[in-house]
Amino acid sequence: MSIRASGTRLSMVTRELSNQWQETRESWQDAKSGEFEQRYLQELLAAVERTVTVIEQIDKLMEKIRKDCE
Repeated sequence: MSIRASGTRLSMVTRELSNQWQETRESWQDAKSGEFEQRYLQELLAAVERTVTVIEQIDKLMEKIRKDCE
């Protein structure tokens, strides 16, 4: 699997997690669900977003390196 494909896959599964969480929130609407979302999910989603950005940058750098070595 390429670096870019890994970033794409990470984005897709994270989006699916977010969608599943929204469905869960429809039936779980107490203080603990809010705490769980704030404590775990928000940080996870932000970390994944940062990670995907870095993966994209690495992919561009790797492509440049490949071209420079040809």
